[in-house]
Amino acid sequence: MKWVYLTTAPDEWTAHIWRGLLMEEGIPVMMRPGDVTPFLGPSSLPCRLLVDAARKDEALEILDQRLHPDQPPT
Repeated sequence: MKWVYLTTAPDEWTAHIWRGLLMEEGIPVMMRPGDVTPFLGPSSLPCRLLVDAARKDEALEILDQRLHPDQPPT
């Protein structure tokens, strides 16, 4: 599996939610928080999400559909 950048969540809480949405669809997700002190709890700093390169387009489509259900697909 080759991990590639998918998107950046505004904070670690949001990243956990987005990760859960993708994992429900069977897409493995790796989180890369923007700080170096994870022992203090979830960060309010941006957090990058990475997915398998082969499933990046699928992951983007799933997030788009789940986060913007009222918009027509692109």
